[in-house]
Amino acid sequence: MYKLVLILFASIALSAQAQQSPENPTPMTSDADNSIIAPKSTYPTYEPPEQTTTLTKAEWVHVKKSQRRMFLMFGDDVITEYRIALGSSPRGHKVEQGDQKTPEGHYRLSFIMEDSAFHRSMHITYPNYKDQAHADRLGIDPGGDIKIHGIKNDDDRDPQFIQSFDWTDGCIAISNEEMDEFLALVEVGTPIFIEW
Repeated sequence: MYKLVLILFASIALSAQAQQSPENPTPMTSDADNSIIAPKSTYPTYEPPEQTTTLTKAEWVHVKKSQRRMFLMFGDDVITEYRIALGSSPRGHKVEQGDQKTPEGHYRLSFIMEDSAFHRSMHITYPNYKDQAHADRLGIDPGGDIKIHGIKNDDDRDPQFIQSFDWTDGCIAISNEEMDEFLALVEVGTPIFIEW
């Protein structure tokens, strides 16, 4: 019975092969035991799904000055974090121009500067109304021009070395590569909360 089925199957396959057009034959293949298998052209081909990368934009930015860390947040989840450098006197809230402090509190990221003394930057809305009113009461200039920025344009030292100490005048600094990523993930108008 087994030989009869094998002979029948072989004759059907040979008949099908004989009926093919000689100009455009479909090659037949065989496996290790010489039994005939389906033509190659009928095998399904695997099409991998199209790869798309969707960046999750930060809903808010959280800076912990005492840890020298900045976190990009989506709700309560951390998207990414950066090692930051601050001013030379980072403890406490910025009160006046030249105090080398980074402000603390709730602010927004208001605009991007591509052409500054640093590799790209995003401005923080310091001083806010409360900061300005406090400075007015004290009769001092609260300062301003506080940003998140990359490394100084003319500084060619190793970024890891530069970021290992506080070197800004009160801004928040990250590496140039991190600044590029930051600007891809953070939109103008994003809230930022800065704390010690």
